[in-house]
Amino acid sequence: MADRPQPYRGLFVLDASQGIAGPYCASLLAACGATVVKIEPPAGDWSRGLSTREGTQSVMHVAFNRGKRSVMLDLQTDAGRAAMAKLAERADVMLEAFRPGVAKRLGLVPEAGKADVVFLSISGFGQQGPNAERPCTDGVAQAFTGLVSLNIGADGVPHRTGQLMAVDMTTGLSAMIAVQAALAEQAADRAAGAPPRRRVLDVSLMQSAAALMAFNIAEAGLLGRVPPLSNVPAGTYQGSDGRWFMVAFLREPEWVQFCAVAGRPELAEDPRFQGFPKRAEHRDILLPILRETFAQRPATDWAERFKAARMLCDLVNSPLDWLADPHVQAVQAALPLDQPGLGALPFPRLPGLGPWSVPAPALGEHTEAVLRELED
Repeated sequence: MADRPQPYRGLFVLDASQGIAGPYCASLLAACGATVVKIEPPAGDWSRGLSTREGTQSVMHVAFNRGKRSVMLDLQTDAGRAAMAKLAERADVMLEAFRPGVAKRLGLVPEAGKADVVFLSISGFGQQGPNAERPCTDGVAQAFTGLVSLNIGADGVPHRTGQLMAVDMTTGLSAMIAVQAALAEQAADRAAGAPPRRRVLDVSLMQSAAALMAFNIAEAGLLGRVPPLSNVPAGTYQGSDGRWFMVAFLREPEWVQFCAVAGRPELAEDPRFQGFPKRAEHRDILLPILRETFAQRPATDWAERFKAARMLCDLVNSPLDWLADPHVQAVQAALPLDQPGLGALPFPRLPGLGPWSVPAPALGEHTEAVLRELED
């Protein structure tokens, strides 16, 4: 823990967000040394009620709220808003994820903080525009931006990214980057002898989802149509053992190698499949051939064959498969977290930051202590 980079030691973050995106951003700041006070309503952050849970603690809540201090405040009361106002006066960074306009009614505004506060608002569609007031979730953002249209399953149906909250997580990372940029700009101001500037940041699920699709959106905009698939027949296939494997290739010469490993060299000579555009055009013919071929051997066998040929391939693992993998264990890619109320939880290490086994707070665990500190 002592060797971890902690560039934000001494930074005070007031986290008034719930769910995933805002809390994830604040948790990353905590991982970098910041003191994060999380404001929760009497019922708690709604993520406490989702996923496997015990009492008021859930795995989802733990994942995005480690390293924080929980203060329970009823912001519908004068006393609750007054306490929040005192916390805001001390904050270097403030995060809120209410519907646009709600934070202002509660008094959680940039002017409530320091002259150089970094104020971050996270919402579904942003603070302005026709959709600003619309409710939004990870799945809605995926549908709205076209991300779902890019994720066509083997059943031919467009899907969201399963149980992975890809947009929420990306929004949290986008928020973290924006906060870091603002803090770096303030540091540059101080180094130049100028007063640091207040920054008001607007991060939305919609914009974060679109950022994930920058290449796809740019190409579609250029062509004025949906571009053809670019890497057919890369994808997932099921072996005779019922398991799935994924194989991919990036360059045209690898198609010949792919066919050789699959035991179907004649496909590389078929004029219908010469080049990525042709294979995309005839995918309805090609893919059934390959599915039938790969169903003749176990997925484990195919994966080893493709990997032996130095091609991009691996088995489709479950999270438990990943945790049990020798490489994951050798590099300690996941470490146990002793979370009161839930027990030992295996959490992946934060990339580049090293081990961080700090639990999440109980609901209102630090309310009395933090409110006493406000009187000092």
